[in-house]
Amino acid sequence: MNKYESIYIIKPTVEEEGIKALVERFSGLIEQQGGQVENVDEWGKRRLAYPIEDFKEGYYVMMNFSADADVPQELERNYKITDSVIRFLTIRIDD
Repeated sequence: MNKYESIYIIKPTVEEEGIKALVERFSGLIEQQGGQVENVDEWGKRRLAYPIEDFKEGYYVMMNFSADADVPQELERNYKITDSVIRFLTIRIDD
């Protein structure tokens, strides 16, 4: 299994319950695919470096996990089809 770090930004208009549901959904997706979520760090609302879809701030979430090589592709596919996620980045961490 490889180690990964994924950061995604949720639209600031999403309610608190919606944010918790998204965080649980993405964490659950990794576990369903046989991965293991090591840490989920919610950074909260922060100002964006530049406007994205007319939003000047977003809700940042960073997630560290271990999984097989095909899991990040599935995770990013789910980020893309979720309207509430405006940006994301997943990288592999070398030991």
